[in-house]
Amino acid sequence: MVRLSDWWQTRILEQERLRFSAGDWEQAWASLPLLRNLGSAETERLADLALLFLRDKSLEPAQGLLLTAPMRLMIALQACLPVLELGLDWYRGWYAVILYPDAFVPAREVMDEDGLVWLDNEAKSGEAWEQGPVILSWADVEAGLELDGYNVVIHELAHKLDMRDGVANGCPPLHDDMSAVAWKAAFSRAYDALCRQVDADEETVIDPYAAESPAEFFAVVSESFFEVSALLVSEYPDVYAQLRAFYRQDPLRRHGSGEPACRFVPGR
Repeated sequence: MVRLSDWWQTRILEQERLRFSAGDWEQAWASLPLLRNLGSAETERLADLALLFLRDKSLEPAQGLLLTAPMRLMIALQACLPVLELGLDWYRGWYAVILYPDAFVPAREVMDEDGLVWLDNEAKSGEAWEQGPVILSWADVEAGLELDGYNVVIHELAHKLDMRDGVANGCPPLHDDMSAVAWKAAFSRAYDALCRQVDADEETVIDPYAAESPAEFFAVVSESFFEVSALLVSEYPDVYAQLRAFYRQDPLRRHGSGEPACRFVPGR
């Protein structure tokens, strides 16, 4: 059964690679400095995951957005980075990424924790529905290409990981070798400290939007974990340690490894 599964996945990857040219890959990879310090083995696995992601998820442009092949690869590569060591099963149960040209307004009724129903008509750069699609603004995807701690793709996909146990509360399902007590202690301390800074109108190392809720805190520190790991570990070392255990990656070590940048070569 394992051999059959491996054979079938190899066949799928061979078929999916035909959809993209070497130029498509080159353009996508050149646009993503986030990936420049991946080793060769990580690069190959990420490229394969991206192809499987694009087979499993429907990328649906809205409002006239022209979605090119390199754009599809850019979305998939960033989306798969958080699950590079976890696997695509962590994204099961939903099937679409909807892409708007710019910030979008959901204009839908929502219910808060107190049962109050109100109309959400605030412009958004991204959104992840509990049992539905991920929605992204392409303008914000492009704005997040620099390594500055802002990455709307990783942010929304972190919400999807958080929702794996049914609710976005800042604590995704943890691995068996992780401690829920240690996670809660690290994240509660950091979140409370950030909220105090925001309330005092102090400058913060991470996006102050993280103070909105524990769920937003987890999504924002996930962005920082992959993009500005040195800043995150300097401010919240215990949070970094928990994220390292959860994602099973160590971007700080990767960024300081001095390894040459690797790029996926189609048809290897």
